[in-house]
Amino acid sequence: MSEQNIDDQPLPLVAHLTELRDRLLRALLAVLVVFIGLFPFANEIYTFVSEPLRAILPEGAGMIATEVASPFLTPFKLTLVTAVFGAIPYVLYQAWSFIAPGMYKHEKRLAIPLLVSSVALFYAGAAFAYFVVFPLVFGFFASVAPEGITIMTDINSYLNFVLKLFFAFGLAFEIPIAAVLMIWAGITTPDDLVKKRPYIVVGCFVFGMLLTPPDVISQSLLAIPMWALFEVGVFFGRFIQRRKDQDEANAQDGA
Repeated sequence: MSEQNIDDQPLPLVAHLTELRDRLLRALLAVLVVFIGLFPFANEIYTFVSEPLRAILPEGAGMIATEVASPFLTPFKLTLVTAVFGAIPYVLYQAWSFIAPGMYKHEKRLAIPLLVSSVALFYAGAAFAYFVVFPLVFGFFASVAPEGITIMTDINSYLNFVLKLFFAFGLAFEIPIAAVLMIWAGITTPDDLVKKRPYIVVGCFVFGMLLTPPDVISQSLLAIPMWALFEVGVFFGRFIQRRKDQDEANAQDGA
């Protein structure tokens, strides 16, 4: 109780389950509200997301819909995913509010910056994919198309392709958070991670190969940022390690 809030008393299991249900409902409601607000602009959202491909299409070429319901269902699907993206901060806030009472004060001081950073990094990864990766990848695909082939991509196939890249880059940008959490939990140390750097670099390119289309450009554009973000995680992990060592030394002196 010395480090916990006075109000953070243990709750019975039924109360925990009730609170979990309420917070899940609030998170779903937030996604629904954002979706309702965005749905009137579904076609405009799809136009924005498809711009990197349409910008490199030859004059007179365009995108097509090969299924009857695709002109409606594809923007609908994109708008729903966009609503989830937009509601992520509130959804994570609900998750934080559920687990925070069981955490110590020093854990909360670290968890809040990690929570905010994870959201910002996920959005940064998606933005990096849209503004940097998509133009390069689609430009490369268009340049290697056989002569006489007109590029006319199906709108649903395009959406599935870009959503995979959005999530791949969003998750890849979480590497610093993962590194810091492992160091904080005592699973590893910054020095151990540095020793394993050659294997991690190879792993970044392997994941880049698995998570992106089969071309060197997109694989490298994912692997190199993952490597850089790993180095960022090690850098901040050293501060976490020093803080842990200092807290342990203070605890021993106090004992």
